[in-house]
Amino acid sequence: MRARGGTATWAGRRAARAAGTASCGPTTRYALAGRYVLAGRRAVVALLVLTATLVLPTGVPAGAPAAAAAADTDAGARPGPYAFAPGARSAAGAERTADAAPLDPGHTYRSSLPPRGRLFYRLRLSAADTAYVPVTAVPPADATVSATDGIRVSVRDANGASCSYSSARFGAGLSPRPVTALGQREAGKALCQGGGTYYVLVERLDAEGSGTAASSGRWDLEIAPATEPGLAAAGPTTAPRTWDSATPEPLTGTPRDRSGGTGFATARPLGQGVWRTTLAPGETRFYKVPLDWGRRLHASAELAASPGHGYAGGALDLSLYNPVRGYVEGASLGYTGTPKSAALAPLPPVEYGNRYAVAAGVTSVRFAGDYYLAVSLGTQLTGAFGQGPFEVTLRVRVDGRAQAAPGYAGRPVPDGVFSVTEEDREAALTGDTGAGAGHRVMLLVAVGGLGTGTALLLLLGGWTVAARRAQTRASAQKPTA
Repeated sequence: MRARGGTATWAGRRAARAAGTASCGPTTRYALAGRYVLAGRRAVVALLVLTATLVLPTGVPAGAPAAAAAADTDAGARPGPYAFAPGARSAAGAERTADAAPLDPGHTYRSSLPPRGRLFYRLRLSAADTAYVPVTAVPPADATVSATDGIRVSVRDANGASCSYSSARFGAGLSPRPVTALGQREAGKALCQGGGTYYVLVERLDAEGSGTAASSGRWDLEIAPATEPGLAAAGPTTAPRTWDSATPEPLTGTPRDRSGGTGFATARPLGQGVWRTTLAPGETRFYKVPLDWGRRLHASAELAASPGHGYAGGALDLSLYNPVRGYVEGASLGYTGTPKSAALAPLPPVEYGNRYAVAAGVTSVRFAGDYYLAVSLGTQLTGAFGQGPFEVTLRVRVDGRAQAAPGYAGRPVPDGVFSVTEEDREAALTGDTGAGAGHRVMLLVAVGGLGTGTALLLLLGGWTVAARRAQTRASAQKPTA
């Protein structure tokens, strides 16, 4: 409406001025036409600048379109080894509990672990909350590791008593891939009750006498503590008695391309379907599958055929982690160059009562949220089959009847970690990581700018044509020597 109003007003003024210049000579009319064109062009340039200023949202850098274009240009490049959470805080671990750096649930931290290191961190917990402290170790890409190298994570009370511990190792692939171990303090258990100060101990494991620890330098760490509130009313205290443990038929169909992220923070959403990506030896890709209460996940990974001869042990590793990055289940395979699949063992539907089960693969499926699939290729592939990249096909099935969430007495930290939204379900279909919001903003800018800019450019075109006609008439009437 503003553009039309402005055009009408300008047309009225132009008509009035044209009437006033009718008595002028041809040379005067020619000069005036040129001035009209120049003034019109200056006005349009000013309006275009104003339009860009008004349409571009606050907080979008002036170089954002160029940056987006550069990102698109670099889309074919191989990403880095691990993407840490943006804005992660720094936390220096301490050798003594007295010097331990504090960790706040809901925040992500970066640290590093020296060879044969033992580092403490500090947590302040309430009596009612269950705490989860996942630690991801990321060795340098050129580090030498053995199958039994890895990390151990434990949570301890103020007296040094262990609440829990778990470990993660690199396995037969002998690749310095990201590995994650989870420490936890469970409310309601016999150990570690009451609120107060607790300590997280992260220890580096290396094979006795292997010498790999000293040669691989410091390992980066990502720590992402979370808490789960208790139930508002009494809930189940035993694990579900029965569930369908039969292995379903693998999904069939034409694979769709879906590249993964390079860390938990950049995991690519994934839903039911057949998905394809490519990995080079030594690379790990992360995906996240939203699972609501009552739903369950089946997943497998297939390594496609490749020219070459020989055998590579631990060629592919498929690992599943729950919403707090706790290890659920894994599968791996050796490779001879022919297509081969590794499938996760059948898992139960997501239920609160699963936490009372004995099997780790069941007790870890205790809450809804994003379940993470990590796919890794071992560096041993390069010896017989080259540098790749190799094609990997993921088959993901989600089934089961969705159920209502349990009634928590408070809110988890971070908020929403144990829930699935409609946006999460949509992202699983489209692959939108959430970082795509910036691309959507730029798309709106482009569309908005196109609408307003097109109108202004059409207006400029009209003025230019009219001015050229005026110039032509003036030239026809201009005196000649």
